[in-house]
Amino acid sequence: MQLDLAGKTALITGASQGIGHALAKVLAAEGCHLHLAARNGQAMEQLKSELAAQYPVNVTVHEGDLSSAEAMVALDKACGDYDILMNNAGDIPAGSIEDVTDESMRRGFDLKVFGYINLSREFWKRRKGRDGVIINVIGNSGENWDAAYFAGSTGNAALMSFTKALGGRSMDQGIRVVGVNPGPVDTARMFKIMKRKAIDMLGDESRWQELYEKYPGKRPATAEEVADLCAFLASPRAGYISGTVVTIDGGIAARGSVI
Repeated sequence: MQLDLAGKTALITGASQGIGHALAKVLAAEGCHLHLAARNGQAMEQLKSELAAQYPVNVTVHEGDLSSAEAMVALDKACGDYDILMNNAGDIPAGSIEDVTDESMRRGFDLKVFGYINLSREFWKRRKGRDGVIINVIGNSGENWDAAYFAGSTGNAALMSFTKALGGRSMDQGIRVVGVNPGPVDTARMFKIMKRKAIDMLGDESRWQELYEKYPGKRPATAEEVADLCAFLASPRAGYISGTVVTIDGGIAARGSVI
């Protein structure tokens, strides 16, 4: 399907790995110019070189810590005018309420929850009255609550509400706001969470792969599957979708259990 994204410009946070990395590849293939933002500048420079060799698009790298309002304001300003915001950066810690410290939880919320809100605010001020799309990559723990990932469930539920609240009225300003809730995705971050779950459920982090036996299709989603969905939702083909969250988790949330 032709997504009609050629010539658009997108900002992707958390672009150095995982879903953000896959998003950059999918959008570049569709003809989008890109701003890539994350801490790992070396990884993004390598990705930039790969994309430049394959596609006639402009790619700009923004290296830095995004876990403050000031950083998000500066990032938006550095990107200039862009059409699509892909909020994707996040690292909320896994673990039970006894394991997760206030400090680590606040650090995770500053990057993901407040980070998404702050960058969306700056994008909103710039694009209101014109066409624009905000895609919030959230996570299905916000609708499929998990005591072993209570911080993620809490933060993601907040971002689901934020997406629906803003997106319910945003088309009055020409902006669409859509959430995407991936379940388990084959990324380095998922590897860390699975090791934590293996400790809680099996008493041994080295047994994390055994947990996939209970997942739909005995596997997680791929980052490319999530990126393809995000690209469609950001495109004019999804022009009447706003204020909703689309789940991509193989049915996990529908059955009410991660495992």
